[in-house]
Amino acid sequence: MSKPAETGVVKVIATNRKASHEFQIHERVEAGLVLVGSEVKSLRDAKVVISDGYAAIEKGEGWLYGVQINEYPWANRWNHEIKRKRKLLLHKQELVKLGSKTRERGYTLIPLSLYFRGARVKIELGLCTHKKLHDKREAKRAADDQREIDRAIKRAR
Repeated sequence: MSKPAETGVVKVIATNRKASHEFQIHERVEAGLVLVGSEVKSLRDAKVVISDGYAAIEKGEGWLYGVQINEYPWANRWNHEIKRKRKLLLHKQELVKLGSKTRERGYTLIPLSLYFRGARVKIELGLCTHKKLHDKREAKRAADDQREIDRAIKRAR
């Protein structure tokens, strides 16, 4: 008999590093994904690009668009479409809350990271707004200042 997969083990597949620079992240939500077998095999090889993706709530269901999961080479004719829309698994309350925020307040759902939690594939979505140019400059300046402070403390030791 095989041992069941541990639920606490997290293996990160891909992260969207561009998201924290381009967007102001207000809230983070974890969702499951409905995938086919060749997609899971390809994800185990980390053949995915999530930087162009976004999520939308349509007719009470969550959908993930623009995430590219490359074909699994040994799946032959049973392979999947690379950029198909994928269903998100969220609770009804979360769908209602996220749907109202994206419709009324101008928020966007952006994928932040894709990972395995045990044997399940999960995606972390961020409820985001676009940063203005001056906000990006301010964030970069703050990061540079913090780096200088850390260097000065390290030299003082």
